[in-house]
Amino acid sequence: MWIIGTCVSALIIAWLTHWIYRWRNPKCNGVLPPGSFGLPLIGETLQLMVPSYSLDLLPFLKKRIQWYGKTFRTSVAGRAIVVSADPEFCHFVLQQDGKLFDSWALDTFAKLFAQEGEASTNIPNVHKYIRSMVLKHFGMEVLREKLLLLMEEASRVTIKSWLGQESVDVRYTTTIMAIEFGAKQLFSYDPTQSSEKLGDLYFAFVQGLMSIPLNIPGTAHYKCMKNHKKALSIIREIVKARVSSPETPYNDYLSRIMTDMSTEKFLTEDSVVQLIFGLLFVSSDSISTTLTLALMFLEENPKALQEITEEHENIMKNREVSDSSITWEEYKSMPFTLHVIHESLRLGNVSPGLLRRTKSDVEWNGYTIPARWGVLIATSAFHLDPETYKDPATFDPWRWKDCESDAMRKNFMPFGWGMKQCAGAEYARVFLATFLHVLVTKYRYIKVKRGEIRRNPILNLGEGLHIKVMEK
Repeated sequence: MWIIGTCVSALIIAWLTHWIYRWRNPKCNGVLPPGSFGLPLIGETLQLMVPSYSLDLLPFLKKRIQWYGKTFRTSVAGRAIVVSADPEFCHFVLQQDGKLFDSWALDTFAKLFAQEGEASTNIPNVHKYIRSMVLKHFGMEVLREKLLLLMEEASRVTIKSWLGQESVDVRYTTTIMAIEFGAKQLFSYDPTQSSEKLGDLYFAFVQGLMSIPLNIPGTAHYKCMKNHKKALSIIREIVKARVSSPETPYNDYLSRIMTDMSTEKFLTEDSVVQLIFGLLFVSSDSISTTLTLALMFLEENPKALQEITEEHENIMKNREVSDSSITWEEYKSMPFTLHVIHESLRLGNVSPGLLRRTKSDVEWNGYTIPARWGVLIATSAFHLDPETYKDPATFDPWRWKDCESDAMRKNFMPFGWGMKQCAGAEYARVFLATFLHVLVTKYRYIKVKRGEIRRNPILNLGEGLHIKVMEK
């Protein structure tokens, strides 16, 4: 029995040794990018979650760029991934999107945003359709003719509600504003008709989004999934009611989608619910996070606050009627405001990067990336590269005044790049500029407190930014 036990133990040890070796040295028809896969199964997930307590680059990225260069391999949650902070590689990936690379998400995100199933088998066509529909309903023409004035009114209502309060949480209240505004345009959402507010569910959902995926009661991930389910339920009830009563007239995004449900096979009730949920998430999170950062940066930089205030006061002075609504021409005449927005987007890095997956073995710069591997374009590393941006962790909106540098233009991609840029990019910029216009022309504010800056990997302000708002 002792001999048998020894043999079995030896076989197990040999098998484990071989398995670990294969884990650390996967098959490749070429040379893999440098790097390490870390521990079996969990890879370097724990190292990725080590936060940076500043606006600077995540320690995980900074260390590995120093060790391996701007393109390296790693493993996150058991998935082999190539991470790159190289702009040339980034543009190569985006140019080959749909040819050598597919859109992709880590398992948790794929589940939350339904990047799986029937629709995922025809991703290029699905994305093309979604992009086209978003531009039709939220693109430049609609922004100019309709949404700009509605955004101004939503901003006025939100900021006016802050008056008389000793402290307001900017991130929370602007999330509610962005969610309710977006939901109104998407499916005529009325917050008074629901027992649970969609904005509250989204805010709580985002708080637990980057937690360790342990779906156990009491954990942040469990609460995140619970709020995700509730939000989907609210949207699903509205979609079902609309589909069962198509004769009721609405002028919103859902109406346009419903007309195509008979011709576009991927447009089932469930996929429409998931689509609306995802669109609300990407629009609201970028707006609320960027506004929170912009207000924090401006309050801590009196010179910038004075310049942006003067810019908007000059707009008011040039009007025939000072209290008239904002015009598209006025929006296009806010250069410093857009500098503040771009600098807040650069430092905020709302998204940690762009995720893709190789369709087949990909050769690049002497390295081979095997088929079905993930690729993370670390846009945060572009935005915080000292070779491109002097003092990259410093808020400096004036750096955008003379933005003639090709490197700055190529390395700034908060909404993606080129033809693959987020269709809602201008929507977010207009909303941000309009909100700042209303705030600095009618009100003044002081910081009550702000949370500790933490990036792991998405920027988090802990307790958020709390301000007190007063009329001028």
